[in-house]
Amino acid sequence: QVQLAESGGGLVQAGGSLRLSCAASGRTFGIDTMGWYRQVSGKRELVATISRHGITDYADSVKGRFTISRDNAKVTVYLEMNRLKPVDTDVYYCYAEQPPPTVEAYKTEYWGQGTQVTVSS
Repeated sequence: QVQLAESGGGLVQAGGSLRLSCAASGRTFGIDTMGWYRQVSGKRELVATISRHGITDYADSVKGRFTISRDNAKVTVYLEMNRLKPVDTDVYYCYAEQPPPTVEAYKTEYWGQGTQVTVSS
């Protein structure tokens, strides 16, 4: 089993910056894609993801403002959030996926507990 520990959330003024971190621990062998999600209209939707090989994906609303990165040795993913807006206020959840131990099994998905990001106007 994998545990995801998030940190870096907080309160910031509009236009400010925050850096989120998420460190995976436990049985982390083979972890591939990691990233960040938030709640939108009651659904957990993508903010940004990054594969083990550095391929990134961003929500249109954060392109040019947020940057995702990772440290494979530490199995840690980061989200640098710049020029934050009040609409960015949400709980941000760390995500990681791990290939199955056999080809017959399904991949495993892991979620952090979430870290609150609040942007004041």
